[in-house]
Amino acid sequence: MRVMGLDYGSKTVGVALSDPLGLTAQGIETIWRRDENKLRKTCARIEELIREYEVERIVLGLPRHMNSDVGDRAEKSLEFGEMLRRRTGLEVVMWDERLTTVEAERILIESNVRREDRKKYIDKIAAVFILQGYLDSKYHEAAKQEDRL
Repeated sequence: MRVMGLDYGSKTVGVALSDPLGLTAQGIETIWRRDENKLRKTCARIEELIREYEVERIVLGLPRHMNSDVGDRAEKSLEFGEMLRRRTGLEVVMWDERLTTVEAERILIESNVRREDRKKYIDKIAAVFILQGYLDSKYHEAAKQEDRL
């Protein structure tokens, strides 16, 4: 079962996909848009990827504040998640994405990616961290279930 991870931002959506076994996440692309509220082409591209890769579930980053409050950006992510659920008919799992962009930035700096080039990759890498966190949690959940048997 393939799972799609999304890092939803005001101008971009980073996209990651799991391998068919649901063990690892790989960055696929960053979808760019001119206006934050213009989502038709963004949703159409996400739907294309869902069909192409036979995605069965979406994991969408939820950017909570460090104190766990839900701010404006998180509200927009929740609305986007609901729109995706209605348009695709797929389950959309909201996943705490605190510090994923910070971690993605750190990885790019350590990899000596030039500052002006980082914007091209940061959202896609953040989507990988979101999806991998979800996949790892599912793996550990299944391992705990096995230990109980």
